[in-house]
Amino acid sequence: MSEPPRFDRGHTDDLMSFLAASPTPYHAVANAAERLEKAGFRQVAETDAWDGTAGGKYVLRGGAIIAWYVPEGAEAHTPFRIVGAHTDSPTLRVKPRPDSGAHGWRQVAVEIYGGPLLNSWLDRDLGLAGRLSLRDGTTCLVDVDRPLLRVPQLAIHLDRAVNSDGLKLDKQRHMQPVWGLGEDVRDGDLIAFLEETAGLPDGSVAGWDLMVHPVEPPAYLGRDRELVAGPRMDNLLSVHAGTAALAAVAGHGSRLSYIPVLAAFDHEENGSQSDTGADGPLLGSVLERSVHARGGSLEDRARALAGTVCLSSDTGHAVHPNYAERHDPTHHPRVDGGPLLKVNVNNRYATDGSGRAVFAAACEKAGVPFQTFVSNNAMPCGTTIGPITAARHGIRTVDIGVAILSMHSVRELCGAKDPYLLANALTAFLEG
Repeated sequence: MSEPPRFDRGHTDDLMSFLAASPTPYHAVANAAERLEKAGFRQVAETDAWDGTAGGKYVLRGGAIIAWYVPEGAEAHTPFRIVGAHTDSPTLRVKPRPDSGAHGWRQVAVEIYGGPLLNSWLDRDLGLAGRLSLRDGTTCLVDVDRPLLRVPQLAIHLDRAVNSDGLKLDKQRHMQPVWGLGEDVRDGDLIAFLEETAGLPDGSVAGWDLMVHPVEPPAYLGRDRELVAGPRMDNLLSVHAGTAALAAVAGHGSRLSYIPVLAAFDHEENGSQSDTGADGPLLGSVLERSVHARGGSLEDRARALAGTVCLSSDTGHAVHPNYAERHDPTHHPRVDGGPLLKVNVNNRYATDGSGRAVFAAACEKAGVPFQTFVSNNAMPCGTTIGPITAARHGIRTVDIGVAILSMHSVRELCGAKDPYLLANALTAFLEG
């Protein structure tokens, strides 16, 4: 039987298309689902009874997707191999009363989501996208992918010390974007504009989950185009790689000894505590129902989870050439050096020695180099869905990812090779 496809530069090209087409978590999961549909997966509703037939299935809930492939002959206690990721990124999100303004400017009221580098949002052409909830109970996606908004920075003439004392931004007063001119600010103007944009009847929108995004497309960078600059790499880079890997192994399902899973959650950037976050019940419910659909018992579920491994794939920090002292002196991950194995003894990452062995074996099988990341002892360490997944489900979990610069900026930077090196490693892992 032929081997799964080896991903190459074409994977990075496709990542750039995926980033551009996924300005929100809702768009990201819709695009992931479309790719899985082309690979033979089918959507199942949480409100329906599930069957235990072989093949690829997925569940969509808000900004989260759980997809899995059941090979022919899989037993009820067959363990899972899970690639975990998250679909959300730090951004500016529209408030419940969005229409505001002052001094002849029309503005959109926004709230800060997650921990963005606020200065990176200044003086950029911004669009608006998200999910509209309609009065008939349905939802639809909207994307104004053109220059619509701008957060204007204060001129240096009015802040002479900005370059010496540093830029100081108040999240409430300084981050509200402008989108037009006019003294008469009317409630409902923004939503009416979005209804018209989406081709919806006037007054049909009852609720919204909207967020701002940069409209500048991803691009190759550098003399030899060896770098990629783009938005939302944290963490759509991993969502894209996990989707590609799952679709690849599904084509070779007859030889799988595990059930491969993609679990892409929302709300990682603000703690994961939601019905679509990693600290919610979604993944556990899907895994348990999958076992039961194949005739399994509570004992089968326990056996399956005991043999399950999850790779929590999220971006990590490449050593910064201008701030090398901020990194651990003996661990300097580089872009295009292969995916990171992320380690923290205080369990901000879930990796231990046995997990390292699993990831090392997958990388060796794929012919992919990998690097190790630890934080400088004097710097607080970030965290991921990894420890949450391990603690909530009792699943052995390993934290990995791709090394990038400018994490949480409106525009992040990675190597052009690392996205497909990650996808190859994830494919080998899911194959088992």
